[in-house]
Amino acid sequence: MTRTLTTQAEEVMGSMGSMSPEMEEKLHEEVEGAAPDPAKEAEERSRVTAAEEATLKEHEGETPIIFLDDIKVTFKTRTGSILHPNLVHAVRGLTLRLWPGETIGIVGESGCGKSTTANVMCGLQSPTSGKVYFKGKDVTHRTAADRRVIGRVISVVFQDPATALNARMTVHDQLMDPMIVHKVGTPEEREKRVHELIGMVGLPESALEALPSQLSGGQRQRVAIARALSLKPDAIIADEPTSALDVSVRAQILNLLMDLKKELNLAMVFISHDIQTVRYISDRIIVMNAGQAVEEGTAAEVFNNPKDDYTRLLLGAAPSLLHPDLGE
Repeated sequence: MTRTLTTQAEEVMGSMGSMSPEMEEKLHEEVEGAAPDPAKEAEERSRVTAAEEATLKEHEGETPIIFLDDIKVTFKTRTGSILHPNLVHAVRGLTLRLWPGETIGIVGESGCGKSTTANVMCGLQSPTSGKVYFKGKDVTHRTAADRRVIGRVISVVFQDPATALNARMTVHDQLMDPMIVHKVGTPEEREKRVHELIGMVGLPESALEALPSQLSGGQRQRVAIARALSLKPDAIIADEPTSALDVSVRAQILNLLMDLKKELNLAMVFISHDIQTVRYISDRIIVMNAGQAVEEGTAAEVFNNPKDDYTRLLLGAAPSLLHPDLGE
């Protein structure tokens, strides 16, 4: 896919080494000027705002689990001068609400700000500006107590289960660990919960004594999902949970997530670069490009009547490995 101007500028600056102040200033201006044109930006914002208003009306009287209010995240690169560091705008003015029982799909190319948004939601990244609310409480600047409370309610499933799991701990110990850290239940209740979890994700009891290296990629991801469920969270953030798996296993993991969502009434944020996969699992889709939400709507609205050129580009560029009727 086409790289952003920011990425290209960083590569150029990294390869050229030291530069004159004039060249640095010029490249700095190019990076800063990589934002979309104001007219198009206003049009995209109005379109997304209309979708948000429809969602708010549908959930009137409810409190969102997570509310990101005009979030911006900016990183300083290692290039540029001390007085004029080059900046990368990873997220530009994103507003998002996750409602109980809802699955939001965030889709876009690599580098569009999907994972940074997820990191802000679960507290791994602080926003440069904007507010983060958790069940109506402002947690933009979180205390240790806030992190502990949010950690029990929001769990994360990472992209690569091989690195997300501790290679020296058995599956049993990995499922037990979150309950010990958060002091949930008695030892007997924790043991019972471990056996419930392993059955919930479709693995045999014998897998409890295995190490991650003794499991297949699909089995490791099932263990990661079971661990995310150990504290009975209200929401799960799944950051490209199927991208590290082979094609034959992806549909199994997606079916598992769908079944768990229905059984447990879980809210979920599903992040992927594959818009067809997002369509299958999501109630609502947010399309991101260059750190902005360029389109938002139900899966049917985004697929049947895409408003933004970038959404149409994604739809045309990503052939589905799933049956076209799935998710309808």
